[in-house]
Amino acid sequence: MITWSEEITIDANIETVWELFKDKNITRIMPQVEEHALIEKEENEVGARHRQTYREGKRTETYIVTTTACEDREEHKLKEVTFTVGRAFDIKTSYTFQKLTENRTRLIYEGTNEGASVLGKIMLKIVRDKSNRKVVHDFLERVREEAEQEEENVRSES
Repeated sequence: MITWSEEITIDANIETVWELFKDKNITRIMPQVEEHALIEKEENEVGARHRQTYREGKRTETYIVTTTACEDREEHKLKEVTFTVGRAFDIKTSYTFQKLTENRTRLIYEGTNEGASVLGKIMLKIVRDKSNRKVVHDFLERVREEAEQEEENVRSES
């Protein structure tokens, strides 16, 4: 099993950062996601299910993402999802948003990737921790860049 817990401070309002995790913006922070379609319940409701298609190179994989926790408070927000990729990996991720100041947000990204089959367990033994940390770091940086750019756009429109 691979686990991670990383955080980043973003110079943007908590609502700006949270907005990036909504369905209409998900490809901005996850460019490999080609489709993210709601198929059950409401977007930020526990039990919501989305059909998601992910591309890596020439290969695409479609799976169901289920929201297992969701909180939307003024100073604290949380979204937690689970999904199984290719019957090989059970993945659980959570995104915690904490309002530090009016224009500063802490994002904590945590997750687990567990082998769901013998093949998945073998493949996870081969994956290097350094490689996984880079993927997590790159994701957090992409969120930071998108949020800070969005915040800059809002300021320049004012």
